[in-house]
Amino acid sequence: MLIKKGAEASLYMEDLQDRRVVLKRRLPKSYRHHKLDREIQTQRTKHEPQMIHKAKEAGVPTPIVYVVDLPKATIVMEYVEGKQVKQVLDDMPADERTGLCRVVGESIGKLHGNGIMHGDLTTSNLIFTPQSEVVFLDFGLSEQTFELEARGVDLHLMKRALTSTHYGFSDECFKAVIKGYETVAGRKATREVLRKIREIERRGRYVSNR
Repeated sequence: MLIKKGAEASLYMEDLQDRRVVLKRRLPKSYRHHKLDREIQTQRTKHEPQMIHKAKEAGVPTPIVYVVDLPKATIVMEYVEGKQVKQVLDDMPADERTGLCRVVGESIGKLHGNGIMHGDLTTSNLIFTPQSEVVFLDFGLSEQTFELEARGVDLHLMKRALTSTHYGFSDECFKAVIKGYETVAGRKATREVLRKIREIERRGRYVSNR
């Protein structure tokens, strides 16, 4: 059953040996040369499970990857029970909402501390499970780097997602994310990344005002 059709890939929910799974199938791009397209599909199909595994090693909850099928550009992974953080955040009591955001920040700190940039940090890509765990999904745009610019961009994406989707609580939520981040990354690294976020925001305003 198709559950999401994106520009990069489609997600299907299926049952595999009495286990509910998600199939992520990368789509061919007609505008690219066939050979180049296959190379890109193969590389990205290999890359994402590797980054999911590295995130798990860093202590960040991620889906279990069961099968990587390179010829079909398909990843078979665990179906994570729960709801998107996007769906539950606004309806939570304030203390639960900030607590959840702190947990998100701690996980981002673990990712960044291990040189993992998620690349698409939004509340749509976080699942809040019945066990109150936050599972990170969709590492299709992730990269391995320790650069401050990349860390700033990652957290700036989260800030923008909170502002656009959870406007009434965005400030308190992002502050809680940063508090969680600081407990893992430390005060100095957190100050540096906050300065980088402000620089990214200034650049964006400059471009939009030209």
